[in-house]
Amino acid sequence: MIEKSKKYMNPYLAGVIMGLIIIGSFYLTREGVGASGAFKSVVVSGVKAIAPGHAESSTFYQNYIKSHAHPLQSRLVLLVLGILVGGFISGSIMGRLKFKIEHSPKISSKTRIIVAIIGGVLFGFGASLARGCTSGAALTGMVSLSVAGFVTMIFIFGTGYVMAYFFRKLWL
Repeated sequence: MIEKSKKYMNPYLAGVIMGLIIIGSFYLTREGVGASGAFKSVVVSGVKAIAPGHAESSTFYQNYIKSHAHPLQSRLVLLVLGILVGGFISGSIMGRLKFKIEHSPKISSKTRIIVAIIGGVLFGFGASLARGCTSGAALTGMVSLSVAGFVTMIFIFGTGYVMAYFFRKLWL
């Protein structure tokens, strides 16, 4: 059995590696990183496959389809798939791979799932309004020394702390 203190990477080292990955992304592709772009590619492809008439009549979908050769060939989709596969492999190797819903003893698994889904939907909606997710807006913005990137990161953490106060009973 692996000691608990050795199960996780040093967070400072992980932060440096993450920064180097973003800088490498700029160097190799001239673009930053962001997970919401991958999700958008998958959604657009799904709508185009299931309801091609709707995709062709919608300005939102048409603008995206015209500006991208094939949405599922997006490097961001490959990035997110790599994160999922890498996380699965890392968790498996380090003995952290568990299929259980973690929650506070004060709430049920069902409540935890419902709150997580609501949070995910709100986050996705916010990312589409902001034209990008936190990794795209804050991390990529900060690497490029954009004032907006730093402001975004401050508001992300500030809002997170405020919301954590109100929703702490779901975890404590």
